[in-house]
Amino acid sequence: MTTQQIHDIGRRRAWVIWLVALAVYVLAVFHRSSLGVAGIIASERFDISATSLATFTVLQLVVYAGMQVPVGVLLDRYGSRAMLLVGLVLMTAGQLGFAFSSSFAGAVAARAVVGAGDAMVFVSVIRLVTVWFLVRQAPMVTQVTGLAGQLGAIAAAGPLSYLLHALGWTRAFALTSSVGIVLLVGVLAFVKDSPYRTDDVVAIKLRALAQSVRTVWGNPGTRLGMWSHFVSQFSATVFALLWGYPFLVQGLGWSSGAASTLLMAMTAWTVVSGLVTARLVARLPYYRSWIVVGIVVAMVVPWTAVLLWPGAAPTWLVVVMAFATASGGPAAMVGFDLARSFTPPHETGRANGLVNVGGFTASLLTMALIGVVLDLSASGGMESYTLGDFKLALSVQYAFWALGIVQTLRYRRRGLAHLARMHPGSVEQMRAGQPFVHPGIGTEGV
Repeated sequence: MTTQQIHDIGRRRAWVIWLVALAVYVLAVFHRSSLGVAGIIASERFDISATSLATFTVLQLVVYAGMQVPVGVLLDRYGSRAMLLVGLVLMTAGQLGFAFSSSFAGAVAARAVVGAGDAMVFVSVIRLVTVWFLVRQAPMVTQVTGLAGQLGAIAAAGPLSYLLHALGWTRAFALTSSVGIVLLVGVLAFVKDSPYRTDDVVAIKLRALAQSVRTVWGNPGTRLGMWSHFVSQFSATVFALLWGYPFLVQGLGWSSGAASTLLMAMTAWTVVSGLVTARLVARLPYYRSWIVVGIVVAMVVPWTAVLLWPGAAPTWLVVVMAFATASGGPAAMVGFDLARSFTPPHETGRANGLVNVGGFTASLLTMALIGVVLDLSASGGMESYTLGDFKLALSVQYAFWALGIVQTLRYRRRGLAHLARMHPGSVEQMRAGQPFVHPGIGTEGV
């Protein structure tokens, strides 16, 4: 293999490439979050129950999570630019189809296409961050990527809610789908895969695919990243994408405007908590897993208070719970930083794909179970669900929090032992507050 650096790392070109890719991620989060405020309208448009409403988002996330490993392999083979282009085409087509769908089946199929496009975006952006930025820059840029992406959630919570009421379902979703065409031009014009020219191509034959994924999965660092992502992300995703808005409006009796405002405020809090998390992770690399667990515990406590409160919890407590939940987004980004410490550069696509499976698997299972519990509690549709029904259904989160914390601490122990064995001195380096980045030599499946 011959490699020649042809562009500066961490300089102006890197920032331009990142900003264009980031815009694609913002759009992906917007499309993903669009049902958060459209859920009640969708239930009326298609005349569906809570379980059927959850099917929209669950199927979208099933497709998203199921594609992470193949997308990771394709990303290592074809690069971020190609994957961003394909992702944009799929998201634009899916959202346009969703705009004109008049049947439940057609709308579900359209959301599945959106999920397929969405699956290609985030890991592609993270790979660009890995290759275009300096080691000292990467943790902060990774966090800012996740935080800035939440601008899409703000747009879904506020402007989309306005467009739906002002323009109606079809015109609102058709208008938002057109943004993808503009970003296609931007990616074609500005995004480059790497600052290096290399003769090496990561070509993975089909018969070697299973072994390749097994090797990356066998690394305890990959699984540590995945379980960290699993335990911290799902609650914020479930709340913002589907069940938070109905819980606030139908369960707690909030107005639609107040509920939308809280969802936007959660995103603003995500930015604040993300900057704090990034600083902690950079200064305390040895304690990254404990930082994730600490944030999850801080999330569980106010959720418990809200669910156990007699009747509707006071507004201040709901706001505290929502902000604590929003902190899970930045905590989930730590999973990618953890995996980076264990993974050779030529395997980052597959490792990040496997990490990304964690939170979205937990999210889709939680969303589906909440819908099932609601329908078992009251079978009369959205209007029949009481506050008690919502409290019972939202309690399913505890099973996933418990599993995630146990597995994160389990693989923290295994991961540290792995690093001590493969890279003597690395654990002591992290204890001293210095980041350890994989040197990129060899394959380290266990």
